This record gives sequence, C-alpha cells and structure tokens, in this order.
Amino acid sequence: MTPNHFCVGLFPELLATGGIQRAGRHMAAVLAGMAARQDATYRFLSLNDPAGEHRSEVEGFEFRFTGFERSKARFLLAAQAAGLPRLILVAHPNLAPVGWLLQKRTGARMVVVAWGIEVWEPLAARRRWALQAADAILAISHYTAEKVVEIQGVAPSRVQILPLALDPSFLASLGETPLTNGLPAKYPRGRIILSVTRLAASEGYKGIDTVIQALPRLRSVVPDVQYVVIGDGDDRPRLEQLSREAGVGDCVHFAGQLDGASPELRACYRNCDVFVLPSKGEGFGLVFLEAMAYGKPVVGGAHGGALDVIEDGKTGFLVSHGDVQGLAGALEKLLIDAELRRRLGEQGRARVLSQFCFDSFQARLERIVTEMCAAKS
Repeated sequence: MTPNHFCVGLFPELLATGGIQRAGRHMAAVLAGMAARQDATYRFLSLNDPAGEHRSEVEGFEFRFTGFERSKARFLLAAQAAGLPRLILVAHPNLAPVGWLLQKRTGARMVVVAWGIEVWEPLAARRRWALQAADAILAISHYTAEKVVEIQGVAPSRVQILPLALDPSFLASLGETPLTNGLPAKYPRGRIILSVTRLAASEGYKGIDTVIQALPRLRSVVPDVQYVVIGDGDDRPRLEQLSREAGVGDCVHFAGQLDGASPELRACYRNCDVFVLPSKGEGFGLVFLEAMAYGKPVVGGAHGGALDVIEDGKTGFLVSHGDVQGLAGALEKLLIDAELRRRLGEQGRARVLSQFCFDSFQARLERIVTEMCAAKS
C-alpha cells in the first residue's frame, strides 16, 4: 500500500448550490487539509459535476476534484483506478456500491454519509447491502441515525453523528454593514415571515402550503403580516393559486431563487421578523441555522433533523407538519411579542456560534477519520 495515499472521496456533486453540496465541500476541505498536514495525496471524484478538473476552497483549504458529467461508467472506472487509500469517504448512500468495490480491492476503511430522506425508507438491496458493509456511517442528525439503524439494518455501534455547519463565508457576512437597499424588488413592508426552500412538487413536505393556510388567521391579529418565499420550482404555480384561493394572495410574495451567497438573500434574513419552514423531511435544516445566525427566531416541523437544530421554546418553536392551527399560534405568538422575538433570536444566534461553526465540524470529522485510520493500522 502506498504509505502517503490518504483518501478517496466519492461525491454526488460539489459545485452546485444546496445543503448536500455545501456540506460535501466542507468534507472535502477537511480531508484535503488532513492530507496536506500528512504530506499525503488524495483523490476526489464527483459524479454529476461537469467533466474535467476543478478547484474549490473552504476556510483556506483548497481542494481539487474531477467531475464526470453524470457518466456512471467513467466514474466507476476512475474510482477503481484511484490507488490504494487508507480511507474511502462515500458522500451519499447511492454511491455506496462504488465505495464497496473500491474497499474490496484495497482493504481501505469506508465511511458513508447519510443525509435524510434517502435513508428514511428502505434503500434498494444493492445500496443497502453496501451501506451495511461500511465501517462507519456518518449521520447528520440523530433522527437520520435512528433510521439508518431501524430501516437500513446498520449496527448502532457503527453510526456516528456529524452535525453540519454554516459556511464560513456566511458567518463572515454577519459583520457587514446592515443591508437596507439590497432587498429584492418589491420586498414588502410590515411584519415579515420568511421561508427559503426549493418549491419542487416532489418536496411538498416542506410545508409552504401550511403557512399559506395559516395566514388568514394571522392577518386577523397582525394586519400587516407579509410572507416572503425565497426559492423556485415546479410547485410554485400551485402555491400561488393556493394563496389566491385562501384570500391572501396580496400578502404572499414569491421572490424567486437567490444564490446562497448573495447580498439579497442576506438582506432578506436580516430584514425578516420570523423564519418558518414547517417541514417533515429535513435531514438537518441549514436554513434554520442561517436565520438563527442573524438573530431570528425560527419555526420548524417537529420532525427529522430540525429536532437537532431548534430548541423548542428557546430558539424558536416546533410544530407538527400540517397543523395549521398550531403553526398559526406559534407565528402569532412571535409576531405580536417583540421581546420574545429578540430573546429567542439571541439564544439561537448564541447556539449557532457555539455549536454549528466550521471549526466544530472540522474537529468532529478529523477526530472520526483519525480514529478510523488508527484502527486500520
């Protein structure tokens, strides 16, 4: 075995926006940093990114990777030719069979990352079998860890929790001069409820329709309430129609997609009063952390990974998915009580800065990897 070949990373995608892609970049940066300190090599492969060599950087750690433009055959061949690593990081359960083939050839330790809904239901037999063959599963929330054990049949002793972190560039933006004119066009005045999410018909579990249904009750108590939705997708027409049918079309504003690093999105966080996403399918919920970092109280679904992020009654409120009255009550409580919003917002910001920064993520992942490689040797 080549002594200085540290790791191979198998990623679904690294360049695009999205929580999984962002967390993948964080993992790649940490592993590249570990390899550099050991004067070792690494090889990162990304199935869905454009073909060719790419570079990216997180917190001073630059890393290189190769994209395969969705060619599974070329991706598999590259993985099989990737040398003799001590560690294989598989950044999505769907890629676990590729990781298993590499593990079988090299004898390396294999770690698979489990995110959320992809492991909350039984995986296809081949993927489940490869997942069970991994030396460790990194679950991004306790709920996902439970599902990996209960549904995928992985031994509890091989599942570890790796909470995600906010991007360092996002936290750095908090100290910028307050953004007052960076808001999207036609951003409303009033008491603002904000959601940031994809509006895909396949992701109706996000709960945007429940917020819309809660607005008639809210408006009877908070006449100037406005609801801003950042994001786009094929479910948007249905949601726009639902808002008109509920008689609240004039206070629901679909602002379209905004880049995660854009000044407009940061301005929306800074200028909202409450953040809400009453989802039942969040593997973790990075958008909650983003809103909390800006000192905003958050309302989320009492399901999935949100339970690891939101402390009910301390940093926001948790409500059951689809509970219109419960959601309306939680939002009403926050919108009419400025002191409650301030207190929960401050507590949420403190929680983010103490537990969900990149330094914490880096330390956890480095500890897990170091222990696994030591066990291998």
